[in-house]
Amino acid sequence: MRIVDIIQKKREKEILTDEEIRFLLENYQAGEVPDYQIASFLMAVYFNGMTTEELKVFTGTMIDSGETIDFPGVEKFLIDKHSTGGVGDKTTIALAPIFGALGMGTAKLSGKGLGHTGGTIDKFESIKGFKFSNSKEELIKIVNETGTGLMGQADTIVPLDKKLYALRDVTATVSSIPLIASSIMSKKLAVHADAIILDVKVGSGAFMKDLTEARKLAQTMYDLGKAFDRNIVCMLTNMDEPLGNAVGNSLEIVEAVETLKGNGPEDFTYLVEVLGAQALILKGDVKTLEEGIGRVKEVIENGEALKMLKKFIKGSGGNPDICDDYSLLNIAAETFEFNVDERGYIKHIDAEKIGKAAMMLGAGRATKDDIIDHSVGLIMHKKVGDQFEAGEALLTLYHQNNMRDEILETLRGAFVFSEEKVEKIPTILDMIG
Repeated sequence: MRIVDIIQKKREKEILTDEEIRFLLENYQAGEVPDYQIASFLMAVYFNGMTTEELKVFTGTMIDSGETIDFPGVEKFLIDKHSTGGVGDKTTIALAPIFGALGMGTAKLSGKGLGHTGGTIDKFESIKGFKFSNSKEELIKIVNETGTGLMGQADTIVPLDKKLYALRDVTATVSSIPLIASSIMSKKLAVHADAIILDVKVGSGAFMKDLTEARKLAQTMYDLGKAFDRNIVCMLTNMDEPLGNAVGNSLEIVEAVETLKGNGPEDFTYLVEVLGAQALILKGDVKTLEEGIGRVKEVIENGEALKMLKKFIKGSGGNPDICDDYSLLNIAAETFEFNVDERGYIKHIDAEKIGKAAMMLGAGRATKDDIIDHSVGLIMHKKVGDQFEAGEALLTLYHQNNMRDEILETLRGAFVFSEEKVEKIPTILDMIG
């Protein structure tokens, strides 16, 4: 078997055998195949795609390149909720305690953020003294107690993905739907979960800007999950404006807590309710979305979800009193109100530019070595469809005396206004499965 023949076969849109796919990837991981040949193969996939069966073998070989993780001793029905990422996406902070209050759990590996704002780990580390589980044993213990278990990403999980992604990054093949799907799903499938919920963000603040392409990705990941006999659902959700109102690590902790108190922004609250309901459907506890949303609202209203968050924070070395006293969080004292000298309606918000403004304040990382300032960020006061008056604040910036003209210029470019009333954007655009 020759690598060049496999490349040619894919170039000619022929279907590869299981043995050919494994031979290609296993020899690449072993260092027997040069980058230039794999780059050629990736470009062939970019143009010609892969069948579900090809992608199953491709993804399975990726999984087999490293260790897989299960959680013996976990007594909960485990949900792995994965988001493709966006501006103001603090969903796990509010959703995981809801899972716990509903008798379910989430045990997952989470990374630090690179880009607009921090990842889930960065947000929780806004809480003084907070430490994530350092071992599988610690994670299992805290999942059983609180329903929530999060650990940092392990390099031993799907190491081949890291090697392939580095090559995709420099060969203009990152945006290949099958390669994105395999990259995401290989990591999901390598870590045990009883059900997987994928939240595919769509819009200016997301990796997937176009709904049609995002739907293709969601369908591909759904088909791949089913090929591995996994219980899975995919949702496409709006990221043409920030999710909720808060962007920035400590500020997002506050918003997530307020959501568990029943005071969250409408779009974020609805997303959390639907995700929680979908988990209950996958578990088999309810049959309809309406019934599931009712169960989620119940654990918010009776305080059980907030109680679970407090237990998780305490069990992780943090002070649970932050849920009742936000002054215990590090939030920047300096504020700046951003407004415009006209009146009208918000027609469009470029969420990516909002995220970049927050990153320039220090809320995110431009490189992996950057240090995040947990205290800074912004609060949106107006979203798409909202009316505003001249001089009324569209958002408030929280900063450490580092306001710059480029930040304000970025924000000015983030908004499009209209004199006519504008319809609000649905939070959930589509569901698959």
